[in-house]
Amino acid sequence: MRVNIVPSSRPSEADPRRVAAEFSALLDRGFKLRPAGTAKQDPERALRRYKPRYAIDLFDTRYYLTDIRQNPDIRFFVAYVRLGERKSLYPRIFYKDVSLVWRSASHFVRSENENWIGKGELRTEVIDGEEYGVSAEETTDLPLEIQTALEMLLRNAQRIPTDHKAVELILRRGGDNRIAAFADFTRPRENARSDPANLVNGGRTIARFTRPGDPRSLVIERGYEPDFEDGILEHTVSKSRLYGGKLERFRIVSTNREVQYLFMAGPKQVWIIPPQATSRLITSYGVRAIDVITDEDLCLPGFEYHFLDETEDPPEWVSQIPPGFVGEPSPLDPDRCNASAWIDRMPVVKQFRKEVLGRPRPRR
Repeated sequence: MRVNIVPSSRPSEADPRRVAAEFSALLDRGFKLRPAGTAKQDPERALRRYKPRYAIDLFDTRYYLTDIRQNPDIRFFVAYVRLGERKSLYPRIFYKDVSLVWRSASHFVRSENENWIGKGELRTEVIDGEEYGVSAEETTDLPLEIQTALEMLLRNAQRIPTDHKAVELILRRGGDNRIAAFADFTRPRENARSDPANLVNGGRTIARFTRPGDPRSLVIERGYEPDFEDGILEHTVSKSRLYGGKLERFRIVSTNREVQYLFMAGPKQVWIIPPQATSRLITSYGVRAIDVITDEDLCLPGFEYHFLDETEDPPEWVSQIPPGFVGEPSPLDPDRCNASAWIDRMPVVKQFRKEVLGRPRPRR
């Protein structure tokens, strides 16, 4: 795999009016808007109210973004992804997940019975001897290099208007049982994986637990460990109500430079955003085409789902925290509980607390 390590992107310094004019000029030159939702019948007319005001560059991809918006479920940007020399502009929804990572929604489901945002490809899990398809949510994570830029645009927002239309205009609607993303999301990723040279660790996991239910048994393959000494690429500071105040973000590359991590550190909790490759391969959804495979329990957020589902008869506990490691509920979201009892026992988190959080850092 070809390594491409770059500084984190920042929003363009161009005046918002210049960004809007640049985008309009692309349409005048014949660039085509290609939404997946209801706007595809007449894209320019349907999306004329969503004029971009900001731009972020990464490799040969340019992300155009509107002002931040919100609906009862998510805060989001309407984004337009321009890939290299293609004469297409792909409208997308970039939203902030509860783990505090920015994602590109793959589709949506909305009916009398369901209301949720699609989270990318499927992976297979074996539960009680049966195979189930579940969302591989990390496949919708936007590149770690642009996460801070999106945070900056959110923090600079003067107001956040409510918008109930954008999601349906831009995203493809799935049926109630549609968990898997559609082919326009999955096929470019399948094509990228078909070339073995693109794969991280040959497509095998880089992190696994050798003993079920024991976070201390975590093993990271040699070369793919985060380089806490010389590999810190970015350190930024913001705030989070959910996590109780100051929030630090550390983008850290692996010792072999093929993988990058994003460590999040709040006043009490630390967690790891799913690691990403340092490759340049970006799809029209603005996400990386190649995954980094890990055990999913490496990347539990500080607060994770654990609640009693009273819609079932009889009610059932739903939990994404390993048994025996469930902490106190979040004061802001009682359906989520503290997962630190698991996270803080992982050797890589202990090392991060000691070698990164435990050493003096320059004031930012």
